[in-house]
Amino acid sequence: MSTEDPPPAPAPRTARARESLRSLGSALRTPAASTEPLLARAAKPWQRYIPYVVALGFAAALLPVTVTVLVQDYGLAGGWAGSLATAQAAPLLLAVTRPLQAWWIIFTADVVGAVLLLTTADDLDGRSWPWTPMVVVGYLLLMVCLGLREPRRTLLAVWLVTGAAGLAFELVSQERSDGVHLLLFVLSGVILLVTAALRERGDAQRRLVEQETISEVERAQRTLLEERARIARELHDMVAHHMSVITVQADSAPYRIEGLPEAALEEFSTIAAGARESLTEMRRLLAVLRSDGSAAERAPQPGLGRVQQLVEATVRAGVPAELSLTADPGPVPPSVDLSAYRIVQEALSNVVRHAPGAPTRVSVTSDADWLTVLVVNGPAGARTSPLEASGTGHGLIGMRERVRLTGGTLDTGPLPDGGFRVAARLPLTRGPGRGPGSGPGPDAAVIDPTAKDPS
Repeated sequence: MSTEDPPPAPAPRTARARESLRSLGSALRTPAASTEPLLARAAKPWQRYIPYVVALGFAAALLPVTVTVLVQDYGLAGGWAGSLATAQAAPLLLAVTRPLQAWWIIFTADVVGAVLLLTTADDLDGRSWPWTPMVVVGYLLLMVCLGLREPRRTLLAVWLVTGAAGLAFELVSQERSDGVHLLLFVLSGVILLVTAALRERGDAQRRLVEQETISEVERAQRTLLEERARIARELHDMVAHHMSVITVQADSAPYRIEGLPEAALEEFSTIAAGARESLTEMRRLLAVLRSDGSAAERAPQPGLGRVQQLVEATVRAGVPAELSLTADPGPVPPSVDLSAYRIVQEALSNVVRHAPGAPTRVSVTSDADWLTVLVVNGPAGARTSPLEASGTGHGLIGMRERVRLTGGTLDTGPLPDGGFRVAARLPLTRGPGRGPGSGPGPDAAVIDPTAKDPS
């Protein structure tokens, strides 16, 4: 029984060369996925018709010229001349949407035309061969369309095939070649390189704009979540206070009320235990909401009673501000009290940052059902400049969230004289669709993460 040695494995360089050739061949057979016309994303409508106009103009000019030159100068039969001219010029219209498919048609027609001229023309008499001048012009326009659409590997394959075809004709008949194949090889390479660079630059700019848009939306969403966490931390004190009162009342009920039955004592004990457990869970929730490294705030939550201090601090910062505060707003829910203070605080901070020196008026009024907070500032002084060109983006977002929390409404925007207005209406009573946790009313502020925020 004889054994045969296995065939030697191909050399690494040979294997890599074959793989490269297969890759280039696959690129020539695989057009770009997009079939939208060139310049389809141009800003102006008339710019989108430029590729069609140019392609139609070149096709209309090249077709009759090619027929005339092939018949009169090269002595080619009229039928062959018409067929070649049509195959070389008409596909330029297809190149606007499918340039690789158009290249296959035009390149095949160019090669067939070179073969016909070689076999039928007795004497070229110094005329261009294998590529006629019309072929060079149409082919370069086709290279522009390819460079603006196809990937690098496809462009490299087209360029190499173009050079290989010209070199093959040069080897077949050197006496008839005038070097036009080398000219087409160089010019097509330059055009493919330039147009591909332009296309990749445009693609990079579009991706950059898309990424900036995504980043802006993510930043706004992150800011919104940070504000909600901040508001939740502030509300923790209010809820904890109420839960502590419930715990104390439930624990002290047996000592304050005599003669309670055993079932009532047990019920009070259960209420106190549930309240203490709720406080524990709230502390755990607060630990989750608190940012890393941030210390717990131990100062009492501010309210309307400290609005006067805000205005005085704003005046010391160089802003002429005045306050109109209702004498007796009546019972104000803690969440509304805190929200009103924070709205005034953020509005005055925006004035100091973006309109230093602007006269500002703060008004806090109330009726039976609503607390109205109004902060209006005029234009900044002519010789002053904003202390900050851009803000953190937390101001209006925080106001909207606080208004949404209480079920009120918020109206903000610039004034005709160059000033700015912040107006909030917060409910003082709990009715249908009002109060904390009930959601916004029919005209409540809508949270838009992409909204512009001057703060």
